[in-house]
Amino acid sequence: MAAGGSTAVVVFALSANLGIAVAKFVAAAWTGSSAMLSEGIHSLVDSSNQGLMLYGIKRSSRPADKTHPFGYSKELYFWSFVVAILLFALGAGISIYEGIQKLLHPHPITNVHIIYAVLGIAIVLEGLATMKAFKEFNKRRRGKGFLTALRQSKDPALFAILLEDFAAILGLLVAMVGVSAAYYWGYEQADGLASIVIGIILALVALFMAIEIKALIIGEAADVETRRGLISIINSERGEGKPIRTINEVRTMHLGPTDILVAASVDFRDGLRVEDVEATTAKLERSIKERFPKVRQLFLEAQSEESHNEAVAADANHQAELVGAEPTQQTKTETVVVPAKMTPSAAKGAGNFVTARPMSRKGRKRSKRTKT
Repeated sequence: MAAGGSTAVVVFALSANLGIAVAKFVAAAWTGSSAMLSEGIHSLVDSSNQGLMLYGIKRSSRPADKTHPFGYSKELYFWSFVVAILLFALGAGISIYEGIQKLLHPHPITNVHIIYAVLGIAIVLEGLATMKAFKEFNKRRRGKGFLTALRQSKDPALFAILLEDFAAILGLLVAMVGVSAAYYWGYEQADGLASIVIGIILALVALFMAIEIKALIIGEAADVETRRGLISIINSERGEGKPIRTINEVRTMHLGPTDILVAASVDFRDGLRVEDVEATTAKLERSIKERFPKVRQLFLEAQSEESHNEAVAADANHQAELVGAEPTQQTKTETVVVPAKMTPSAAKGAGNFVTARPMSRKGRKRSKRTKT
């Protein structure tokens, strides 16, 4: 990964923001600008967040132990979520509060040239930090659109810094407009309005981060290309004269940006020797980890197709009981054949195998009306 690339990005951003925060607070105290104070708070929160990111990266790299047999990779997701909460509560909350206070009690801005000097230096430093983060992010986009790549990224340390830097530059521009309107046009409330706008920007960024990181904490599947590749490798041992008869199911989950858990259920042909099953399993593990180094945990289960279908049916019935639907009588899994090109809707399910689920009472009534 990226661990190295992401760490360098975070360290650079932290160094830049600490210096910027000090300059902004000094300028705010000297000039009485509410927007500049909000910007100082913004940079201070960003610095704290980046410190937490570094802490999360370090903690997530600890080796597995008896208490956490799958390792600590998910700890990075936890600390990233804390960062989103802090950005919302401290960065956005205090900025909006300061802006409202300035609207209620407006006062003139003095020494505006100091504000412009600090904002100019901050824009340059934030721009350099953004360029570094964007350069690292581009290495992993693989031709995807910016928003798509951002939402599919499994590395919150990188996309959080990238979003914070973008928000910082946008906030600096807003602050400059607010200060100019207050000083040159005499509209003193503009400084307070700029502070509120900066707070809203931070709130939106924090909300986006929280939603994306929540999905990672719960457990997000590997990307489509990885899932298709896993199926392709396992399929290479399936067919006439090959040891695998059917692929029952393949599931993936990101435990961390470079830590993928893979669990696969396959039906080996009857009559195979134990040695052949072991050799096939070892061969698949070598092939998968060689092609996908991020797959650090791989579990391959030998299970007949019938037994797998029974297990799926039992799970479906259990889920039906939880939601209050009637148990299904029969369920069956089907192997997904992944084409070379996929539509966006098909891509969402690639790498997982279709499992029939029980229909709710409402769904059965609607189906009966349709047939009638």
